[in-house]
Amino acid sequence: MEVVLAKTAGFCYGVNRAVELAENQNTNDKKTVTLGPLIHNPNVVENLKSKGIYCVNDEKEVEAASKVIIRTHGVSKEILSKLEEKSCEIVDATCPFVKKIHNYVEKYSKMSYNIIVTGYENHPEVDGILGWCENATVISSVKDAENYNSDNEKILVVSQTTFEKQLFEDITTVIKEKYKNAEIINTICSATAERQAETLALSKECDMFVVIGGKNSSNTNRLYDIASKYCKKVLLVENASELNTDDFKNAQKIGVTAGASTPAYIIKEVVKMLEEKELNFEEALENTLKPLNTGDIVKGTIIKITPKEASVDLGTKHDGVIPEDQVSLDPLAKIEDVLSVGQEVEAFVVRVNDKDGYVTLSLKKLQMNAAQQKIADAFENGENVTGTVTEIVNGGMMAYAYGQKVFIPGKLASLKRNQDLNEFLKKEVTFRIIDMDRRRRKLVGSVRTVLNEERKAKLEAFWAEIEEGKEVKGTVKSVTNFGAFVDIGGVDGLVHISELSWNSYQHPSEIVKVGDEITVKILSFDKETGKISLGYKKEEDNPWVKIKDVCSEGDTIKCKIVRLTPFGAFAEVIPGIDGLIHISQIANRKIGKPADVLTVGEEVEAKVIELNYETKKVGLSIRALIQEEPASEEVAEEAAEEVAVETVAEEATAEATEE
Repeated sequence: MEVVLAKTAGFCYGVNRAVELAENQNTNDKKTVTLGPLIHNPNVVENLKSKGIYCVNDEKEVEAASKVIIRTHGVSKEILSKLEEKSCEIVDATCPFVKKIHNYVEKYSKMSYNIIVTGYENHPEVDGILGWCENATVISSVKDAENYNSDNEKILVVSQTTFEKQLFEDITTVIKEKYKNAEIINTICSATAERQAETLALSKECDMFVVIGGKNSSNTNRLYDIASKYCKKVLLVENASELNTDDFKNAQKIGVTAGASTPAYIIKEVVKMLEEKELNFEEALENTLKPLNTGDIVKGTIIKITPKEASVDLGTKHDGVIPEDQVSLDPLAKIEDVLSVGQEVEAFVVRVNDKDGYVTLSLKKLQMNAAQQKIADAFENGENVTGTVTEIVNGGMMAYAYGQKVFIPGKLASLKRNQDLNEFLKKEVTFRIIDMDRRRRKLVGSVRTVLNEERKAKLEAFWAEIEEGKEVKGTVKSVTNFGAFVDIGGVDGLVHISELSWNSYQHPSEIVKVGDEITVKILSFDKETGKISLGYKKEEDNPWVKIKDVCSEGDTIKCKIVRLTPFGAFAEVIPGIDGLIHISQIANRKIGKPADVLTVGEEVEAKVIELNYETKKVGLSIRALIQEEPASEEVAEEAAEEVAVETVAEEATAEATEE
């Protein structure tokens, strides 16, 4: 019989995050509850209960000042407000993908869109989504879509994260035909779609299928329905205790998958039960009477220990002896530290000596076999292995794991090119067995494979939680002429040169350096292209915000001349803002050029005659402060000429209007 476990079985990112959040809560400081089952799995709910975290079904049951864990499905805005009114501490374990849907529907609802949620009515996730918007309709089938009518052409369609992808596409096709400008956002969780697709493919190959998960979980029941399309015998169980050996004793190939809320330990228990072969009474009796042979595995009890060996009662005419060098894979282990009288052991039969009436046994050999089996299982199941790098060899390095040597090629030892492998010597590394030659006992491992998967998981988590306006910490990776690239969690974003600082500067390297740890704000992002725009300058540092506390129109200020032009002088009011002293406002007499009166670096007093926040212009005047000297005849004549010109222009305009 062959048992095949789906690769996508078990906890998804959102569920795993929620369980970790709950298990890390301190339940000693205040009463802790989950609002509804944290996830759709009774075993997890019971486990949390044993840790002091209880489930309540309604916010009315929540006592004031309690700690409330919001489950993965999320809740409405109204419920959150009611909990806050009770002074509750809220631990939000809402799946980030569900939280995004809340943000979408709230945003579009405020823009007067009608909201369509493809999903199942009364499902807790759907109820939560509806609580973040108005004018919303739940559509579960193509027929519902065909019957949907709205006078409002502004339509937004989102989906329950566990909804069937094909059904979502069929429904949105109908909506698009009826409302050409409808906004469609596919919010189905990719993990759900992948799990359903794998279940469909695997069920076609098996004569029996087992789906593990909560019986009230919609995504688990969906997996059951999918498997039932092609497999004649499909079981839905919540744990291994619900299996009966009669259910699968004649099966040749059994497929196994699990819903997103099923813990790994329950999946392992079910798979283990399916794989175990129980012996009947006749077979067991036959085994007890079989003579011992080299290679047999036997059980016995330690009856005597000496510095050189341990004696074992095997329950037969032969006694067993375990020599000192066969006790452990660890060459430094002492026999008295490993074994004790009365201890039950399982051992490998090395040799049977009928003449002397004893059997030479080895724990070391059994440990070696177990280690080899662990390596083989890890290879077949694609599991990670941890080992210590013992030496650097030509083309790579050797790691020691489960008593086996594994060769890791240099190009698979890291994500970096030309990595110095000596950095790994005598250190633990996690790798994947990618090639195994049992006959020649050659193993090849890859650290790179594990790192790539970890990076993929980090990226999934990153894109699930990214939000515009969110502040995040990052590390400056590179600085260019047009800005700086910042690593914000395995993904690089660009801080454009215009978003680095409010003050003027020549090059981004004047503001940040490679390796700097900085806090940035997410301005915009595009998951499809992977582009992220970041901001580093802070609003509170905006000089046009600061200037409000420094001066107003009519104030007299001290400023420094920073630049001279033919039409005037620019003076620094505060760092980042320069004001213009027009040539006509420099002196109370006519001057040829600003340089005749002013020099760069000179500090002067000036009056603020214009402060325009919209155009971001500051006008200054030195002339306005010169009270003691009367205006020269030249300046008076110039002013009179300007008035005359303006008067002629006004008269000409008036005449043209009358004609």
